Amino acid sequence: MTEHAKINYFTEDGSVDAVTSRVGRKADARLTHVMNRLVHHMHAFVKDVELTQDEWGMAIDFLNRTGQISDGNRQEFILLSDALGISMLVDAINNRRPSGATENTVLGPFHVDGAPEYGMGANITQQGGAETCLFEGIVTDLNGAPMEGVRIDVWSDNEDGFYDVQQPDLQPKHNNRGVFTTGPDGRYWFEGIKPVSYPIPDDGPVGQLLNGLGRHPYRPAHMHFIVSADGYDQITTHTFVAGDAYLQSDAVFGVKETLIAAFEPVQHGKTKWRSAFNFVMSPKAGTA
Repeated sequence: MTEHAKINYFTEDGSVDAVTSRVGRKADARLTHVMNRLVHHMHAFVKDVELTQDEWGMAIDFLNRTGQISDGNRQEFILLSDALGISMLVDAINNRRPSGATENTVLGPFHVDGAPEYGMGANITQQGGAETCLFEGIVTDLNGAPMEGVRIDVWSDNEDGFYDVQQPDLQPKHNNRGVFTTGPDGRYWFEGIKPVSYPIPDDGPVGQLLNGLGRHPYRPAHMHFIVSADGYDQITTHTFVAGDAYLQSDAVFGVKETLIAAFEPVQHGKTKWRSAFNFVMSPKAGTA
């Protein structure tokens, strides 16, 4: 009788205890904590909305279709995480920085390793484009001192809103991509094109979800940057085109006010546009 009294049989009120009590003594402590909290919140959600059997079936079907459409080039689960703001929340929790340091945002699915390394001032656009743009600025530490040897990895879409990896038969490899390294003055500058807004893939389950919620799939125009230096927190971020129609409704919640950059017309220059943005790096924890 004593043994039977200890068993947590499943009931509606005791559902969480019934599940979490099955965890073994040798289970990983962090995994146990995360899964117990997940069970707690998910059971609370199901009880809160009183999920119907049909709705549960629809959720299972949604997850099945999300997995089936995913492959090496398309990660629908990451897209779902992005569209629900989870990706940005995880990024924010893991990249808390002191005041004045440049903020992070989501990496996005279109970064590739091995982009060409260029000398400062090079043009990263291999396909041409009418809306040419000079990107420039300076990288400093929190005290305002210029930083030498900073690696700046950049990439953007083309003027039709597609990245090179989305159109391997239409765009040259590494179109609108490049890597630069700052000199003693901490400055960077390169030529590209003014980015344009574009929709995230919306022909799958995530697109159907957005449509059902009355949400659009568009991202505001942006240039991607990864700014890295030994002993400093890596900055993975975008600079967003000021005035873009989707700044306040980015489908993946990536916009932060400090990352909105001016794009100014150039009257008598080599490019049609100019965008200046400075990066401020913070030292890694425990680094003087």
